[in-house]
Amino acid sequence: MKKLMTMARQFRDEENGAAMVEYSILVGIIAGAAILAIVAIGLWVTGRFTGLCGILDGHGTDAAGAAGTCDAAAGTGT
Repeated sequence: MKKLMTMARQFRDEENGAAMVEYSILVGIIAGAAILAIVAIGLWVTGRFTGLCGILDGHGTDAAGAAGTCDAAAGTGT
């Protein structure tokens, strides 16, 4: 009986599983925040380049001296 009580007490005091779950949740939260930050920065950069493309479209010149073009949707320009 004493051995059974000792085993029950050890099982009750074991915290490795709980710590692993807590760290897993923490890693998930950090990963989610990092993904959101990367997506937000990507959208911001895309907006900035699209705005710049709109401003520069038709105002610059290419190597041949013709008016430059900018296609924001395709991400190309001459």
